[in-house]
Amino acid sequence: MVFGVFVGVALGAAGHSGTGQPLKAAGWERQAAPPWPYPDSLDAVVAAPKFHRVLFENDRVRVLEVTVPPHQREPVHTHRWPSVIYKEQTGRGRYYDATGQLVHESTTPYRKGPDLVRARWQAPEAPHAVENTDEVADRFIRVELK
Repeated sequence: MVFGVFVGVALGAAGHSGTGQPLKAAGWERQAAPPWPYPDSLDAVVAAPKFHRVLFENDRVRVLEVTVPPHQREPVHTHRWPSVIYKEQTGRGRYYDATGQLVHESTTPYRKGPDLVRARWQAPEAPHAVENTDEVADRFIRVELK
């Protein structure tokens, strides 16, 4: 149920004001994104398909299920569109840049339920990789707004 409401809200954000009017009619026009400098081969679904599964896609939005199993590291990949990330569960992990340089390490233990900040905004992401260093899978729903 929560996922359905979340996706419904995100799909609405992709093209409607919440009043039933398209964003343009409501005075909200999307700005054209600058050209994406990275090759399509680095797209998350192409470069890291074991970790990113498309649940839904159209010309406005792509919804991904992201799962990083315990003690695994994703291949380097990108996310070209801004997105809303809904965390189902997460724990310790590392975030690397395109060269393999460690950028951030989370030492917060596994979290699920009320102890977890569930939704957050994410700008487009340059080449990176995530490593799960915990004993449980990281699981997210990522709604990319094209």
